[in-house]
Amino acid sequence: MRIRRRVADATAILVALVTIFPIYWMLLSAVKPAGEVQSLHQRPWTLAPSLDSFRRVLGVENFGRYFLNSLIVALLVVALSAGIAFLAAVAVTRFRFRFRATILVLFLVAQMVPIEALTIPLFFLIRDIGSAVPGVGLNTLGSLVLVHLAFTLPFAIWMLRGFVAAVPEEIEEAALLDGASRFTVLWRILFPLVAPGLAATSVFSFITAWNDFLFARTFIISATDNQTLPMALLVFFKPDENDWGGIMAASVLMTVPVLVFFVVVRRRLVAGLGGAVKD
Repeated sequence: MRIRRRVADATAILVALVTIFPIYWMLLSAVKPAGEVQSLHQRPWTLAPSLDSFRRVLGVENFGRYFLNSLIVALLVVALSAGIAFLAAVAVTRFRFRFRATILVLFLVAQMVPIEALTIPLFFLIRDIGSAVPGVGLNTLGSLVLVHLAFTLPFAIWMLRGFVAAVPEEIEEAALLDGASRFTVLWRILFPLVAPGLAATSVFSFITAWNDFLFARTFIISATDNQTLPMALLVFFKPDENDWGGIMAASVLMTVPVLVFFVVVRRRLVAGLGGAVKD
């Protein structure tokens, strides 16, 4: 048993090192001087850390605007997907209706289709929708929110379905017998109990929307004021020589909001259903 435990610990440490190393190298490259970043003889340390790469990134024109646009899109996707997915998960779990199983299967099928295969059809769809509904057409942040909702909702609904199903129906029935309304049951009972699932799906939705480059590049064509943060990375990809220090510094800055968001919701991630039923 002791040997197995040591092997398991060594394996866990190895996996952790392999996972952390790219992050460490990104941070290291972001603080290395330009000469060290471009050197053919790379070292896993630097003797002269510099913030010049971060200064170049923050000096990019409209960088603050790009950051704000990405934040708006990501937060809207998180809020809308969490609300819609929660109500949809309750509907497919608690109610019995025709084609319920078919709808659940379609949620899985939607996850199997490659995003790249749907980009061109979505482009024409968003163009047509924009001609009828202002604010969600091409060159708008609404188009990015709408597209990300289409891809995050199936996963969120499927995951939340398991959390809703784990809540005993007797709790809801007892609340209804005590005079609680259906809305009160949803908001005061079900919502807190499925909060871990909401937190997990929110992290997924935030990362998907925040790191998106394909849709931002496809749907934001000419409106530079509506471009998102990943588009700022294009400034450092140059025809003659890429600015790898700037690329790594921008990547570090893009990682910070994701870490902050994860820290905010982490307490919900580790919460369970303990305490749902009290004596």
